[in-house]
Amino acid sequence: MTQDHPQELSIRALRVLVAVDEGGSMAKAAERLGASPAAISQQITNLEAFAGTMLLDRSERPLRPTPAGALMLSHARKVLMAVADAQAQMMELNLAALPQLRFAVIDDFDASVTPQFVAALHRAFPKTALSAVSGRSDAITAAFVAREADVVVTGLPPDDPSAYDVFPLLTETFAVVAARECLDTTEPVLDQLRLLPFVHHNEKMPIGRLVEQHLRRHRFAPERRFSFEASRSILAMVGQVGGWTLGTPLNILDATRFAPDVVVLPSPFTRLTRGVSLAARRGELGSLPAQLAEILCGILRDLVVPEAERLIPGSAGLLKVLEDPAPASVLPARES
Repeated sequence: MTQDHPQELSIRALRVLVAVDEGGSMAKAAERLGASPAAISQQITNLEAFAGTMLLDRSERPLRPTPAGALMLSHARKVLMAVADAQAQMMELNLAALPQLRFAVIDDFDASVTPQFVAALHRAFPKTALSAVSGRSDAITAAFVAREADVVVTGLPPDDPSAYDVFPLLTETFAVVAARECLDTTEPVLDQLRLLPFVHHNEKMPIGRLVEQHLRRHRFAPERRFSFEASRSILAMVGQVGGWTLGTPLNILDATRFAPDVVVLPSPFTRLTRGVSLAARRGELGSLPAQLAEILCGILRDLVVPEAERLIPGSAGLLKVLEDPAPASVLPARES
């Protein structure tokens, strides 16, 4: 006796199928959707019963779609996009009534950007509950992908162009940040830096890995005596030990208390930059992410850049805000 196919195909099941395909496993899909692995497995079983065939090759790791699964995934993404478009259009009718908005923001914005940003949003959406968490880029992006935040401002946006809109906001160039009066600028800087203690960014952090890779490419291997996560700790130690680090204007603005103790000089290495972008799930918030990107760029351009140039002599031109924060492929950290 054959089993009847289910009469209805649920949006939830299609969302589960896409999550399994993107995550490569039931467990990762469960984590992403906030469900149990058993519930995810049951949804896939129901979907395969509907299709009358296997949709996933369970002998492969990570899980791969069968030919029928690939076809179902194509239709699933179209259906989910249509649902997202409908939700976005409904939200467009009254964005001001949005009950809450959760942000995950790079910790370098903590002191210089986030308070002004949230205050501007409160003026625009006075009835919306606003909350923000901060952290290093990889952690906050992971939280955003896991739907613990609605919008993320990060140096490492999610890389799935079909699921997210990414709005580049700024690029900033790394420079030498050294203890005041420890360098003679009339002499070659690199030779002097070799003799001074280097304060490392913790390599568990994206910025730390970026700086270490950059130094290795230049065959520069400073002794690893000091290593910290927080910009405040790094700048404080630079001043305490008469040393130096590679940092950015946002690093210093996150630790303005120590700005008078340091000087900023052009890096003697090749140019290293990093970008910061805003990302949101495609279609879920209508035009709001574009509005948020414009608000952020305005704050950065009108308040943060002038403040950086006032507090940090030598930083002019290191922090550049993009003029058009339209969705685009993200500019990764790069050397030139």
